[in-house]
Amino acid sequence: MAALFTCCFGCCGEGGSRHIPLKEMPTVQLDTHHMGTDVVIVKSGRRICGTGGCLANAPLHQNKSYFEFKIQSSGVWGIGVATQKVNLNQVPLGRDTNSLVLRHDGSVYHNNEEKNRLPANSLPQEGDIVGMTYDHVELNLYLNGKNMHCPASGIRGTVYPVVYVDDSAILDCQFSDFYHTPPQGFEKILFEQQIF
Repeated sequence: MAALFTCCFGCCGEGGSRHIPLKEMPTVQLDTHHMGTDVVIVKSGRRICGTGGCLANAPLHQNKSYFEFKIQSSGVWGIGVATQKVNLNQVPLGRDTNSLVLRHDGSVYHNNEEKNRLPANSLPQEGDIVGMTYDHVELNLYLNGKNMHCPASGIRGTVYPVVYVDDSAILDCQFSDFYHTPPQGFEKILFEQQIF
């Protein structure tokens, strides 16, 4: 009986510290290893300024992803999804098969083709929140929590959230702790090990 108490207290009590720290899950943020040469990333990987584009550090593996961008300062900008083959030094994106983006003028481009367009009275302005859902087929847009009914598709392969800026634009990325509740069935981006 004494051996039982010794083992129990020796393993769990003050006699022996066998604390095994949990592995901290990485945070989804803008990836400084996948950005244009004139891009500046600040605010713990959440804010982009300068000139060029940047991918997030997590691909969209899950079935239904949601993420947001806040327009802090207007200018030339674009947001959407892209493969790692996208040229992040060439703005605007959407000129090739490697990106599908909403541009600051309300147009949605992929492969140098306009796929859709926001209504003229619903163009994102400074201070607005643009939400995006992606389900591996369609990218959908939300302006300040309202569905814009502006779907676009066509991109293939493994994609990442992407954002580009130019002409003094500053955008903040929100990959969790959203301003608006994601649409039903959609959730924050998960790293692959969090899915299983």
